[in-house]
Amino acid sequence: MQLYAYSGDISSIDYLSMLVVDVHGAIRSVSLPRSYVSEKVLKDGIGFDASNFGYAQVHKSDMVAIPDLSTAFVEEKDDFKILHTFCDVWTTDGELFDQYPRSIAKKAVKYLQDSGIGEDAKMLVELEFYVFDDVRYSTTVAHSYYYVESAEGIGESYEDAPRFGLSKGYHRLAPDDKYGQLRNEVVRAMEQAGIPVKYHHHEVGAAQLEIELNFISLVQAGDAVVLSKWIIRSIAEEMGLFVTFMPKPMYKIAGNGMHVHQYVTKAGKSIFPGEEMYGLSTAGLQYTAGLLSHALSGSLLAWSNPSTNSYRRLVAGYEAPVSATFAKASRAAAVRIPGYLKKGEARIEFRTGDATANTYYFLAAMLLAGIDGIKRALDPVKLGYANTKESAKNIFPTGLFHVLAGLKKDHEYLLPAFPKELIDSWITLKQHEAEYVYNAPVPQEYELYF
Repeated sequence: MQLYAYSGDISSIDYLSMLVVDVHGAIRSVSLPRSYVSEKVLKDGIGFDASNFGYAQVHKSDMVAIPDLSTAFVEEKDDFKILHTFCDVWTTDGELFDQYPRSIAKKAVKYLQDSGIGEDAKMLVELEFYVFDDVRYSTTVAHSYYYVESAEGIGESYEDAPRFGLSKGYHRLAPDDKYGQLRNEVVRAMEQAGIPVKYHHHEVGAAQLEIELNFISLVQAGDAVVLSKWIIRSIAEEMGLFVTFMPKPMYKIAGNGMHVHQYVTKAGKSIFPGEEMYGLSTAGLQYTAGLLSHALSGSLLAWSNPSTNSYRRLVAGYEAPVSATFAKASRAAAVRIPGYLKKGEARIEFRTGDATANTYYFLAAMLLAGIDGIKRALDPVKLGYANTKESAKNIFPTGLFHVLAGLKKDHEYLLPAFPKELIDSWITLKQHEAEYVYNAPVPQEYELYF
């Protein structure tokens, strides 16, 4: 994959690839030949049928995708030059489509600005994923199974291969690390596309990797994650490999989270550092309390962990948070305050989410939860979140049905950016997913009950 920055000259481009994000947070594309691309198209966009993108049913499903050329980059592939650019989506009445992920992310930031609390939200997202040399899965009335293989010692083909252990991979390097070249190729492409990368490394699990982005504004972070996932999967496929961001693709091995470091800025400076607990300001503590309160209700988890597989990961014993707690330097806490930061650099890391989320919805909901905590002056210590020991009062809901029930009850804080129609549609969509999974027998039940 060869990517590079867009110079602003459309004349050398063969195709314009207009990227639109669906309700799940995946990118889709329509490509226009250079002969059709004009200043009018770049300004006014093209029409498409939004009903095929999973959004709540609207009476007028015709929408208009307008390129945001500030996000553009060029891909050279198969002797073609393709200009990729994210789009904003507008209704035919000339208004931003209020359910579109980029629209919601922008509205959340606008609400932050209008509140007077801050001017921008900066996000650093960690991408964890597994890489397999082979993967097969199937489910029918007669059978259900999955099978994966990795050259790092997973699967029948590699039973006799040298291995370092299923959970001893953290920061391994070659020859133990079989996928260093993949990460190098991916990070080079990401940087060519304008995505800032802090570092990459092998993660805890065999065949588990991580690429950590750097701090960027919330809407840019949404774009960067969506684009990074596409780049990772594309380059892996070119190398004959398979990638999954599933929170828990294998039993009893570390899961994939999508940790988000964050802070809010005002007058160009973070409002989170201070003289309170763990070096946070009062606003930083209140923001943390907002996150944990809405996560504990299930409402925030409905956006940050919106799959049945999310709750295979959120179990004790795998550095995955299972309760509404915050602590300094603790990777078991839902909110971690990094211990390596110097005085005046405090920020928080929300460790609960995963990449089955629509990243725009996740980041926007998280910001709105934090703003709500500041507006209501919530105290995380008085609410019991500073207690690192799990108790019945602070355990997160344990399944998708439970968090969706929480979203039904607790969504007022979302309404400045999330239309009620989308919230209702999201609940229905995810309930159907939960029914599909939970109504099916699994092999473990055959072991226990057949």
